[in-house]
Amino acid sequence: MGIADDAVEVRAQGWRTLAALHNFIENELERALTANVKLSVVEYTVLDALSRQDGWHMRMQQLARASALSPSATTRLVNRLEERGLLTRVLCDDDRRGIYTELTAAGHHLLDRARPIHDDALENALSQANDLPELAGLIAALPQLALAH
Repeated sequence: MGIADDAVEVRAQGWRTLAALHNFIENELERALTANVKLSVVEYTVLDALSRQDGWHMRMQQLARASALSPSATTRLVNRLEERGLLTRVLCDDDRRGIYTELTAAGHHLLDRARPIHDDALENALSQANDLPELAGLIAALPQLALAH
């Protein structure tokens, strides 16, 4: 194995570690959110992304990027959340082809209830992951990543 092969293996191992941490955290978040407020992680992510927008709305393409979903999966998710009264869709005033997705008052209320559950579950998952030798180094690096962003 040459130096280039070693570099590829180091990056691949880093990716596997990152994926393992992501799955670990996502499973803890999914469990907590589903049990307490009947939201999946991706549903929470959409509500959270919308709440961070001025006026609580985004175009569907922006929402797809924020939730890391395909356009069709985003549409299905928005349909489900709209049926629950958490989101609504409105036509863009300056571009009739554009559709905004907006957080409703009920969606904002549910998000307010879900946010501390999410944050506690995230803190718990990070703490547990830090106790695992294979993930501890990545947990230690997280503050530096936040500063770089």
